Amino acid sequence: MIPTLDKRTRSLLLTLALGVFAGALDLSVLSPALPAIGRQFAVPLGDLAWIFTLYLLANVASIAIAATLADRYGRRTIYLFCISLFALGSLLAILAPSYPVFLLARALQALGAGGIFPVATAAIGDVIPLEKRGAALGAVAATWGAAAVLGPTIGGVVTHALSWRWIFAANLPLAAWVFFRAVRDVPTNAPRVRPPLDALGLIAMTAGLLVAVAGLTTLDPWLGIAGVAILVAFVLFERRVAHPIVPLSLFSTPQLAKTYALELLIGLLEGSLFFVPTVIVAAQHRNEIEAGAIAALGALAFVVVIPISGKALDRIGSRSVLLLGSACTAIGLAIFAFGFTSLAWSIVAMLVAGVGFGALLGAPTRYIITNAAEPDRRSTALGFLSQALIVGQLVGGSLAGGLFDAHRQPNAGFREAYLAFVAVSLLALLVATQLDSRARERALARHLSDGAER
Repeated sequence: MIPTLDKRTRSLLLTLALGVFAGALDLSVLSPALPAIGRQFAVPLGDLAWIFTLYLLANVASIAIAATLADRYGRRTIYLFCISLFALGSLLAILAPSYPVFLLARALQALGAGGIFPVATAAIGDVIPLEKRGAALGAVAATWGAAAVLGPTIGGVVTHALSWRWIFAANLPLAAWVFFRAVRDVPTNAPRVRPPLDALGLIAMTAGLLVAVAGLTTLDPWLGIAGVAILVAFVLFERRVAHPIVPLSLFSTPQLAKTYALELLIGLLEGSLFFVPTVIVAAQHRNEIEAGAIAALGALAFVVVIPISGKALDRIGSRSVLLLGSACTAIGLAIFAFGFTSLAWSIVAMLVAGVGFGALLGAPTRYIITNAAEPDRRSTALGFLSQALIVGQLVGGSLAGGLFDAHRQPNAGFREAYLAFVAVSLLALLVATQLDSRARERALARHLSDGAER
């Protein structure tokens, strides 16, 4: 994977990558199986959306809890717990006798999967030397991108040839293998002295995030307002607690605050990708397979670029990589906004945008967090990054859907929506210009590392 690292470190990266792959695959693999699941449980098509909505909500809660606890009780302990919970949910999904039980299984899977990526990234920050950290993050993030590309194909083949329940069967041996490798490879990195757990703060934070994301998902303004109100009360409470569950200093560090804002915009841009096949089918009158193949070109470009951008982080720094990614994304989405009625221009747009997303997603922002956050707060800081991405995805999907429906002529709505996404990518470009230079980024990382060693 990264030949210059020693054998044990490469083994750790493989273990972490397999865990990330399992968690990421479980979201995308179910898309082709939805009709079969609906028939199995006699569930209307509209109610099947809860398979993804509930997964997303539980994922947000899991990120908040697992990332915080990993900083207190060690990476290995929480990573093993997340893998075990993911396996338990997979087993329950295979055996589920009814739709409510199946939804419960999905929630358990999401609670496990949500903690895998931020904890894995924090472990990389703990172990991998600064000069090789970007390449390591890119290698692990590439498995996440590969899962997004392979998931629908695997899900369709397994559902057609066997049954949708067999989709989850592969999770069990994979989870078992990752568990036993993690016992050997993943470091604990637990602090010697643990302050009292801010249980009330943890509950308030999780409840606020759940309610706010539920409001975004269901487009219910009252839920959204209630979620924001709980989060505001949580922040005020945390300012008075001696040992807060969330160190508010994370947001007072300019580099971290800018990165969270950028990740929110990146998540919003991801919403543009969800609707590409829909636009191509409607505008070019192509079938779903052809439209999916065009969108897959962008996904393949994205997967190829992720490890390249990871290595570039070590050479030119995160700001340069994110600037290039934002610029390519803006150009690709602009081409699509004006050329989505043409097959040739749609292909060009997806390839250019795919290169841009490959430089935005996965490694760069996590590289910044691992370098700019104090080691004993690294997992918590990475957890907030994952939550910012999810919230951005929800807002991006809602933005696209709203603009599509705002016009009687579909093509006008499609063009306006993708021009709005171009504006978002230009805003991301502006935020990226404000990030630290490579030299300053490395100096901060070395300062934090030296302080942790002392």
